[in-house]
Amino acid sequence: MKLNKLKIGKTETPGNLLLAPMADVTNLAFRLLCRQNGADITYTEMISADALLNENRKSLLKGLSSPEDRPFGVQLVGSSPEKLRETALFIEDECSPELIDVNMGCPAPRITGTGCGSALLNSEKLVYEIISELTGVLKTPVTAKIRILERDEKTLEIARLIEKAGASALTVHGRKAEQMYSGNSDLTTIRAVKRELSIPVIANGDIRDEESAEVAIDFTGCDGLMIGRAAMGNPFVFKRIRHYLETGEKLKIDRQVQQLEDFKSYIALLEEYSLYSSTNLRMHAHWFTKGLHGSRQIREKINNLKDGKALIELIKNSFEEIY
Repeated sequence: MKLNKLKIGKTETPGNLLLAPMADVTNLAFRLLCRQNGADITYTEMISADALLNENRKSLLKGLSSPEDRPFGVQLVGSSPEKLRETALFIEDECSPELIDVNMGCPAPRITGTGCGSALLNSEKLVYEIISELTGVLKTPVTAKIRILERDEKTLEIARLIEKAGASALTVHGRKAEQMYSGNSDLTTIRAVKRELSIPVIANGDIRDEESAEVAIDFTGCDGLMIGRAAMGNPFVFKRIRHYLETGEKLKIDRQVQQLEDFKSYIALLEEYSLYSSTNLRMHAHWFTKGLHGSRQIREKINNLKDGKALIELIKNSFEEIY
């Protein structure tokens, strides 16, 4: 059995599979669906410290979590230690998440252009200040998510500083920022970080199925696996990987049936938590129908609809046609 318990701060989970924070993807409904499929910890979409402080704070946090979504982490993005501290204290008070994560890995130009995300890795001083500022005032364990840097030693220096500043865990995406999502995740560097630190290290990048999960765990020796893009429209990837790590056997799943069932469940959860207006349902519909029989025709119809209710009716009717 390779599915190990994971302990971050006081939070202990029976397994070590985490859902990555992803903008426009990991809303509450999607997180609950991944949790039902076997994710042990889920993270919110990243929340901008500047946005939270400049706008209606309560409205930004509405529908952020539910009692069923535990344990969960909130990911923050920002470059000011003071603003991140104020934001984190507000979120801790309002939502009581099990973890608060700092985004130090997003490579998107709209994020790095403001000095946030992976741009933070250019300043060791700022990385240390941000983490120590948060760990100094929060009761909630602080984690960070980074990308690897050009030189391994530089990556290790950043990782050591994050641990020294008091972080409870570190997630490492095995690509450099300039790679975006091209090329392969570098497991060798992730393994080097794991060997360097005493806090839990989570491997991220290219974990898409049973084999890649097993290789990542075996090669890096990491404490957990974080799954991102492979879960988009495909939350049962957690069920497959979890079953394989627990038993050594692959689940026999009818992908078409499973994917459609998960999409129906997703729509029901969006309805239950009133999340339609804040969700790009068209984009999610594309992910959930990708690779399915008749999916091209469904997507063409979806693209021609602007009304949310009409879109939902189309999707529901399409299920019936496929079945």
